[in-house]
Amino acid sequence: MTNSVTSTTHLPAHEVKALNDRTRGPVLVPGDGGFDEERAGFQTAYRHRPAVVVGAESAEDVRAAVRFAAAYGLPVAVQATGHGLSVAADGGVLISTRRMDGVRIDAGARTAWIGAGARWEQVVEAAAPYGLAPLSGSAPGVGAVSYTLGGGIGLLARQFGYAADQLRCAEIVTADGRLRQVDAAGDPELLWALRGAGHNFGVVTGIAVGLVPVGSVYGGGMYFDGGRADDVLRAYADWTATAPDEVTSSVGLIPYPDLPQLPGPLRGRYVAHVRIAFNGTPDDGERLVAPLRAVGPRLIDDLRELPYSEGASIYQDPPFPHAYSGNNTMVRALDPAALRAVLELTGPGAPLMHVVDLRQLGGALSREPAGASAVGNREARYILRVVSMLEGPGATEAAREVHDLVTEALAGAATGSSLPFLYGDGERATEAQTRTGYSEETYRRLAALKTALDPANLFRYNRNILPVTPVAHHKEASSHI
Repeated sequence: MTNSVTSTTHLPAHEVKALNDRTRGPVLVPGDGGFDEERAGFQTAYRHRPAVVVGAESAEDVRAAVRFAAAYGLPVAVQATGHGLSVAADGGVLISTRRMDGVRIDAGARTAWIGAGARWEQVVEAAAPYGLAPLSGSAPGVGAVSYTLGGGIGLLARQFGYAADQLRCAEIVTADGRLRQVDAAGDPELLWALRGAGHNFGVVTGIAVGLVPVGSVYGGGMYFDGGRADDVLRAYADWTATAPDEVTSSVGLIPYPDLPQLPGPLRGRYVAHVRIAFNGTPDDGERLVAPLRAVGPRLIDDLRELPYSEGASIYQDPPFPHAYSGNNTMVRALDPAALRAVLELTGPGAPLMHVVDLRQLGGALSREPAGASAVGNREARYILRVVSMLEGPGATEAAREVHDLVTEALAGAATGSSLPFLYGDGERATEAQTRTGYSEETYRRLAALKTALDPANLFRYNRNILPVTPVAHHKEASSHI
């Protein structure tokens, strides 16, 4: 351990050593070998800068880290993969859960037990031999637990709902250092909150989720030249008005760089990429997408029947770490004038590279599930996201300006935002912004539960729900650490 750093953070070196002695995983401070690797994630524009990082290997390691943090009044951040990093820790304790990546499938019950650090690709692979699938998203490298706790709009979301709706039970370490088993029978209020707002109430060390009987889908992408973006968006708006719940789709507007690793037809072009995932037969799928194909010639058209395990090929999300920020607006309807404004702000002439993702919601996403859920904005019919690549000086400020202008353009039909799709920009994270993810009634209920479980707001490196009456943070070590 490095004494210079612990003195800067007012943490006695012997207490940090004692924490290390109580954990199986590593305990690191700035300057230690492996510290930077442990705090690094997929997002490279923003990085946690903790006073202490604990590489947890078990729920008991998490308990030790939380109790240590509470004793010194240190806030706690959690990271599995770092894809959705929204608020970076500056000081405090970072708990890295990537080692806790176990996955168990119960084919008879159609459930999966998922460790805190497991990625969707692991769950998909484990479930596939049984003809089952989780409600995973477009990027297989994303952490499954954090994704689920935030809601989760997956490949077949319009048919099966939010990933959070399938959360059956959870194991969580709360601010008092207790390891709680949460299910509908024993703690229905906390289970309800974990379904959509779960990052605020503790460190979730594992979850059980329901699986769906899907082995393959008709899916893939149609890539149109960006000069047809207006036509594609108009056709997509008309098509989604009658699209069945079995299809979940989106349009991506993407300025591809001229790189040799990209497919030839896409290099250096602005592209409108229509993504399709349909739980039905290929023949029905072909009939379903015919109106979209009628827009015009495609640069690439790879729609086909494919195993669910190849679902990542539908969106082709980049698998390598990079720097980005993102914003989104959920809307009741599509306004053609607003979409034109978005194209002007984010198109190939923009000084930054912006990727726009327009995704249809509705279907099961709009219906309350059998088990109560805190997920908000179910009345929204679309979500429009802007993800901006942060390269060069002034990029963060330029991205913020574009995001604000896009939000303003869509304000007339807006219902709120999806908090997991707010990437980076944590210093601007406010209570007002967090409230856009929930109804007023839901937010009040969540705040009451936050007050009961985490009155000192130990878990605040997130889109934070404030306790109603926050208490002062402890400054001295207590005897129980």
